[in-house]
Amino acid sequence: MFMTFSETRRCPKPIGAIRMFYRRFCRLQSLNSFMPFSSLLSHTVSMRVPTVLRISGLALLVLLARDEVPAQSAPRPAAFRTNAQMVLVPVTVTDHNGKTIEGLRAEDFKVFEDQIPQQIASFTGEDAPCSVGLVLDISGSMRDTLGAAKSVTESFFRTANSDDEFLLLTVSTQPEVTQGFSRDIAALEENIETAKPGGMTALIDTAYLGLNGMRKAKQPRRALLILSDGMDNYSRYSKSELMRAALEADVQVYTIIMGNSSDGTATGAALFRPSLVGKPIDQARSHVGPNLLEELSDRTGGLHFRARNDAEAKEAAIKAARALRNEYIIGYQPTGSGLSGKWHRVHVKSTVPKVNVYARNGYYAP
Repeated sequence: MFMTFSETRRCPKPIGAIRMFYRRFCRLQSLNSFMPFSSLLSHTVSMRVPTVLRISGLALLVLLARDEVPAQSAPRPAAFRTNAQMVLVPVTVTDHNGKTIEGLRAEDFKVFEDQIPQQIASFTGEDAPCSVGLVLDISGSMRDTLGAAKSVTESFFRTANSDDEFLLLTVSTQPEVTQGFSRDIAALEENIETAKPGGMTALIDTAYLGLNGMRKAKQPRRALLILSDGMDNYSRYSKSELMRAALEADVQVYTIIMGNSSDGTATGAALFRPSLVGKPIDQARSHVGPNLLEELSDRTGGLHFRARNDAEAKEAAIKAARALRNEYIIGYQPTGSGLSGKWHRVHVKSTVPKVNVYARNGYYAP
């Protein structure tokens, strides 16, 4: 069964002082229809938090938990212990050609949190099963490059092992989960092959929906792979809202910009939003996509590529797949400023000369 952006709950008519809250609630409901109204009113969740923290996930789990709490109950903080926490940082290392470097050891890395050196407590570098969310842009602006994007997915699937699972989302006027998490690559490829370009581009909304969907992932390594020309002209969510969700999610974002345009703008007909008859889209907004995607990758520890043709697109897919499979997981117990409720900046570097290190640059802790 397909899940579309428009499958929302019917909301009661807003009145008086709650009008602003209602508008915000309805917008959240449209992308996250399972969030109970009472949970939004009370800002309260009841959940157990594990003692091992992935570097990015806690705040998102708290804010988007499914447990419904009666609106009249008094707010309670989420259960959270800080005496034995471990932060896990996925790290990718490449040479100057973008080739993934394997075989490094814990002593080849240094980790800093809020500029304070951290002691590495755990280190792994072996291949592990992956959960990957594929965000495929099939909007009208991809008419000339959708074929190359489909080739990217084919190359990416060739690296899969039997335990990998994939989530497929498509970008158009409305974000859509075309296929939930599945190991059936043949079915995924069929869905991709039959996709036809058309519609507006709600790229930010689809990426946001993908981050939410990744909470159902079963494998320890999780990534979102976005294939797009980078343009957005129809999203409800803002760049800052997507960035916050990405920084709170336990997901690395890999991005591949398709096409020749350096700014990601579409060629051809002018852009119009149907709800604003005769009024063109703000062209400045349609330019932000490529820069946003690059920033998403940089800040979440993923890789970013620009592909001008089919050959570069396939090469990018292979590099992204290898990077995901050959990443290192570094664990440490934070020392210094503590975990309470703020952004903690993380910096990972390697003592090996002439390499590039990719890792999430921080996390929010409750």
